[in-house]
Amino acid sequence: MESKPPRPSSYLALAIISTIMCCLPIGIVSIIYATKVNSAYEDGKYSEANKASKNAKTWGLISVGVALLGFVIYLLIFGVAFLGILGSSAR
Repeated sequence: MESKPPRPSSYLALAIISTIMCCLPIGIVSIIYATKVNSAYEDGKYSEANKASKNAKTWGLISVGVALLGFVIYLLIFGVAFLGILGSSAR
């Protein structure tokens, strides 16, 4: 009997958290890949399960990165506007 390779991580928690807290469209892609990991593994498609695992992690991290980039841009825009208001009121 052939032994199975270890089950790859599905990164479902990362996918769900990144969808709820960060970036909905990209997080959904991560969830889709994360849900494919277990079914592919159980079907004996180990390389497909590994690929889905890597894609779930990648898209989850991209989602978090996009959210962080958006937050930085938000802070820059409103930080500059706030400093502009403070500068004009001091005159």
